[in-house]
Amino acid sequence: MTKSDLIDAIAAGADLSKAKADEVLNITLEAIKMAIMKGDVVQLVGFGGFSAGSRAARMGRNPKTGEAIKIAASKTVKFAAGKAFKDAVNKR
Repeated sequence: MTKSDLIDAIAAGADLSKAKADEVLNITLEAIKMAIMKGDVVQLVGFGGFSAGSRAARMGRNPKTGEAIKIAASKTVKFAAGKAFKDAVNKR
């Protein structure tokens, strides 16, 4: 499913124009992104939760030359699916 497909589904399900559904989706995604950037956890009951995580610096290897390289520490986003979402996927 692409963003365009999701906009179509929102527009049909909420009886909105595609332009309004696009605006709603963009505002929602921006709100989630800003909350994660602040370090907050975004919890959507029945769906799952988004949170920020961190990866420590580590040593890696260049696959072409075999040379050891240092990989810098970085931040990442974690998603944990909620129980209802897992159950729906597993058809329980």
